[in-house]
Amino acid sequence: MNFSLPPAFQADRRAILGAGLAMVLVSPAHSQIQGMGMAPGKQMAEAIAEFAKGQRVQTGRVKLEIAELVDNGNVVPVSVSVDSPMTAADHVLQIALFNDRNPQRDVAIFGLGPRAGRAQVATRMRLSTSQQVSAVARMNDGSLWIATVDVIVALAACIEVES
Repeated sequence: MNFSLPPAFQADRRAILGAGLAMVLVSPAHSQIQGMGMAPGKQMAEAIAEFAKGQRVQTGRVKLEIAELVDNGNVVPVSVSVDSPMTAADHVLQIALFNDRNPQRDVAIFGLGPRAGRAQVATRMRLSTSQQVSAVARMNDGSLWIATVDVIVALAACIEVES
């Protein structure tokens, strides 16, 4: 026995699903994070400041490639490149990835040197909800450069609930 819905109901069903998705995108698990005592943004800033060790972080030289709209936060491709000739006189020492709302703010730190040839790294990461992702590059002269992207996550990952 086959059963199909009338076309008018199918259109209403799509509108309801679309509205539900919009509610998820507009109001991510912000109240859940606030309830755990976390202040989004502040903890990422503290993690970046700890990485910077008192040095000033400047905008520029870093290109962070991550989708601004992610369907699934479980596996998010990320690529970071830094404008550097990668010579002995001018090269990248480290590239660090940070996030705004995951349980752990520092995602990865990659070590590089002049023999790397290119100042470029790529990985995949989990995102618990819609948030900012930042990449910071430490140069051999001690300067630090940053790029930040706002990412909207439709299906969250990494949510830890305290019991």
